[in-house]
Amino acid sequence: MNATSPPVALPAYDRAKVTPGIVHIGLGNFHRAHMAVYLDDLMNQGLALDWGILGAGVRPADAAMRQAMLAQDCLSTVIELDPAGKTARRVGAMVGFIEVAPDNAPLIAAMTDTRIRIVSLTVTEGGYFISADTGAFDATAPAILADAQTPDCPSTAFGAIVAALQGPPRGGDPTLHRHVL
Repeated sequence: MNATSPPVALPAYDRAKVTPGIVHIGLGNFHRAHMAVYLDDLMNQGLALDWGILGAGVRPADAAMRQAMLAQDCLSTVIELDPAGKTARRVGAMVGFIEVAPDNAPLIAAMTDTRIRIVSLTVTEGGYFISADTGAFDATAPAILADAQTPDCPSTAFGAIVAALQGPPRGGDPTLHRHVL
């Protein structure tokens, strides 16, 4: 840190008490500077400690992000700039990063955990499989068709979500039910 660097605010909560409630696929900067910050704000108020984030990815390249995040205990530093100056904070809402596997079995298992109440994603434009012609989801995209042919070994986030919804819930409270919006 140099003389122009702002002091870094640390989480005011005990991160050991944070438990997962969200699986987020696509742990890029946008997610870490928005959703993770909002949850960190709540946690700093002593709220939402059961809404920790489990990061996830479905591409082999996502394994590098997993290694980087695990090496820093899943903490991110966010610097906010405004006319009054800069602030920096260490965000601790993320509690783990699911292993990236070719069949996405670890991701599917995590999504069936009854503690998980939200599965969210921020992926690259191509990862949403939107047709350039219609502007709607393209169910005929080759990767989507491949997932339909091998539902036990999906390669896309959508295939993994469908597989998780088809599997039985595990762990936690067996009276909880999953809902698709």
